[in-house]
Amino acid sequence: MDIAYLVTPLITWILVGPIKFLINSARTRQWAFGLVGNGGFPSNHSAVVSSMATLIALREGIGHPAFGVAVTLAFIVIIDANSLRQHVGKQAAAINRLAKEAGSVAHTHLRERMGHTLVEIAGGLCTGVAIGFLVNAVFS
Repeated sequence: MDIAYLVTPLITWILVGPIKFLINSARTRQWAFGLVGNGGFPSNHSAVVSSMATLIALREGIGHPAFGVAVTLAFIVIIDANSLRQHVGKQAAAINRLAKEAGSVAHTHLRERMGHTLVEIAGGLCTGVAIGFLVNAVFS
């Protein structure tokens, strides 16, 4: 087994997390611990799937069935990150607003920042492609 296929998503996740934290901290001018997780620039999920798709394309070629599976997975992840999770965030905002208007003290505030913008997804894609090229060069 080629170890590059195993380490690529791990390396991507480990590199993109701190990058996202530092960018979001610089943007908000304070430590952005509240933005760790879902949302923010660049998208971790988009970076991971694009790094794997890139590695597969470089090693197996774009005609290989594994590349087709990787691209399909990438589309699913990107659509989820952009639309579905943004809708979840909007629902959380509405629930928080309703609970506040009702004066509920038992309500646990729901996180409203979910999902990614297209710019955040594009940043994740570019980062993932670059890491895929880097891993391919190092492990070849």
